[in-house]
Amino acid sequence: MTKSDLIMKISEIYPYMSIRNVDRVVSIVIDSIVDALKEDRRVELRGFGSFWVKTRGAAQRRNPCTGEKVFIEFRRVPFFKAGKQLKEVINEK
Repeated sequence: MTKSDLIMKISEIYPYMSIRNVDRVVSIVIDSIVDALKEDRRVELRGFGSFWVKTRGAAQRRNPCTGEKVFIEFRRVPFFKAGKQLKEVINEK
């Protein structure tokens, strides 16, 4: 599902809201999640899951094709863990 698919689905459920307003609401939600992750805050959406940022330290690795040493810089990586309800819904038969 893309962002525009989500916007269309919400506008079908709430026909009195314009697509422009639905787009604005979806953008605000996504931007709020991104801003929280930038500030190293955890985002938890009950029944859906949690987002957080992990830190990977700098390291020196070896390129498997050439054998050349490669330096990997420090970086922050976003992670997602599905919530219990989401896992249950996905695994229903």
